[in-house]
Amino acid sequence: MNHDMLSDVFSTIKNSESVGRSECTVKASNLIRSVLKIMQKHKYIGATTIIEDGRSGMVKVKLLGKINECKVIRPRFSSGKGEFTKFEKRFLPSSNVGIIIVSTSKGVMDHNQANKEGIGGKLLGFVY
Repeated sequence: MNHDMLSDVFSTIKNSESVGRSECTVKASNLIRSVLKIMQKHKYIGATTIIEDGRSGMVKVKLLGKINECKVIRPRFSSGKGEFTKFEKRFLPSSNVGIIIVSTSKGVMDHNQANKEGIGGKLLGFVY
């Protein structure tokens, strides 16, 4: 029984990359598709293909071998518009390495974009 689908997606991607696979298949939801688009924009994963199965669907993810760590942030901390540096120091290895994925009122985005737009939100996970 899966409780946190985003955590399952991150662990599947991380485990598939550590084994050396070139692609993996994960469950799909709107949140997961948004997170995968952000990871794709920052070149952590390659192309994604949606596989419809009549339910929520699956996503086939092309792996590039560039992920060192990807985890979900639990509990989902709230972060104001100027507090991202505090969480960068806590979760990322250095200041310009990796991204923190944030759910904001304007959609899911990385912490750099949220900082530029001057909005805060809930922290979902980090990738580096």
